[in-house]
Amino acid sequence: MNRREFLQTASATAVASGTAVTAPAVFSSAQAQARNETLLIVSESGPNNLDIQGVGTNVPGYEASWNCYDRLITHPMKTVNGTPYYDKDKFEGQLAEDMNVGDMSVTFKLKSNAKFQDGTPVTAKDVKWSLDRAVTVGGFPTFQMKAGSLEKAEQFVVVDDRTVRVDFIRKDRLTIPDLAVIVPSIYNSELVKKNATAQDPWGLEYTKQNTVGSGPYKVVKWTPGTEVVYERNDNWVGGVPKMKRIIWRMVPSSGNRRALLERGDADISYDLPNKDFVELKESGKLSIISTPYSNGLQYMGMNVTKPPFDNPKVRLAMAYAMPYQKIMDAVLFGLSKPMFGAPADAKTEVAWPQPTKYVTDLAKAKALLAEAGYPNGFETDVSFDLGFAGVNEPLCVLVQENLAQIGIKTTINKIPGANWRTELNKKTMPMFTNVFSGWLDYPEYFFFWCYHGANSVFNTMSYQSKAMDTFIDGARAAAANGDKAAYDTDIKGMVDLAFADVPRIPLFQPYVNVAMQKNITGYEYWFHRRLNYATLQKS
Repeated sequence: MNRREFLQTASATAVASGTAVTAPAVFSSAQAQARNETLLIVSESGPNNLDIQGVGTNVPGYEASWNCYDRLITHPMKTVNGTPYYDKDKFEGQLAEDMNVGDMSVTFKLKSNAKFQDGTPVTAKDVKWSLDRAVTVGGFPTFQMKAGSLEKAEQFVVVDDRTVRVDFIRKDRLTIPDLAVIVPSIYNSELVKKNATAQDPWGLEYTKQNTVGSGPYKVVKWTPGTEVVYERNDNWVGGVPKMKRIIWRMVPSSGNRRALLERGDADISYDLPNKDFVELKESGKLSIISTPYSNGLQYMGMNVTKPPFDNPKVRLAMAYAMPYQKIMDAVLFGLSKPMFGAPADAKTEVAWPQPTKYVTDLAKAKALLAEAGYPNGFETDVSFDLGFAGVNEPLCVLVQENLAQIGIKTTINKIPGANWRTELNKKTMPMFTNVFSGWLDYPEYFFFWCYHGANSVFNTMSYQSKAMDTFIDGARAAAANGDKAAYDTDIKGMVDLAFADVPRIPLFQPYVNVAMQKNITGYEYWFHRRLNYATLQKS
């Protein structure tokens, strides 16, 4: 593939796995100008939905929603280890020019120049309709809103055309932060309603393929599995974005993605194998930024409702059977934080994530299997998201090899990235690896999503424990009431119980690794771990 071919946006052919990368072509002056105004991103997988409130929207879909829609508020930046990093404790207006927080409500005044990308003004009616939609559509979006005690359409009140009030149903320190995540995006309500149907009253089929926001970019072309093309919104309320055009190309082969970067044909990639990131950093030809996931880890999960993983001793055996250090060395190449091997006398901290005390001990794992009634092991599947195969596939192979040594025969199940979230939420997979990173960086938020018995979304192990629910609910109440002693007790209690019952085995805290050309600046780390296009630019 030459440079000219790669830059074509309207009729470009997808870069297939195994495609050779040829020498760069010569630019005309017009092409050079277009290249300077265009940012080329290559990744392993892309979105399956352009709407964060859609059914089964995958992680790449977060990126599309973030860059095409605004929210009432957002976070300012601070610097962490030299990288701009969102400040979770501070907020600033995005569509809102003013935020007045009362005892049991918060009132927002909208910016007078806020417009959707078709020129329609953003009104309080659009805000209410969008928030009503978020708490009603069900699934992940509605549960995300519930995580911040945003549960009923009656909570969202239009005061006048430019003023909207959000009433609290309880005191919850997560309410305001939850309004700054991706889900409460604001939609052009009249445009969506024109394209809704009786069977689809919220217009989810329309917004799956069309962006109807007021954000810095809009999607002008989307070919699922191939590319997404964005154009700049010159009238964005946040100012004129630096780049005129964003081309996000899906390139399945990691070797091709690396070659495109090294030859200068692509500007950014963020899901190369860790070995490549290490080598590229050592070469010094590209800018490499590595940032730990905020409030996140990769884990091995087990369905605790079905044999053999309904047996706590089997789950404990699995915790001792994981090839922790092999994963760190052969898959991650040091670009992650270990979530295992804490000292035996280590005290539980009021923090998350934190490492378990488990280490690889196959003899102990085999003894536990015998105690559980499986002296000869068993057969099972281990599944992973093929959209992030660079880490997931070698990880699962190493797990398969270790489990074979204690009599457990595993079949590796590769699930296409576009289907992963749907399959995960079916909760039929017996064992699987996955990443969860809580958008709100609080321990009780992570545990609410992943361990609470009432959670039907990311409690992917179907774990039920009244004691755990009590710890989680207690921590949330203590945080809202400022009771630090009770909060600390509940956080330590939930961590200890999670490590004892071990429905999911923490493996490591991943890093977001981004490789960029040296002339690219403006990268920011955000809680959703995806690119924020509005600040990226070429020097």
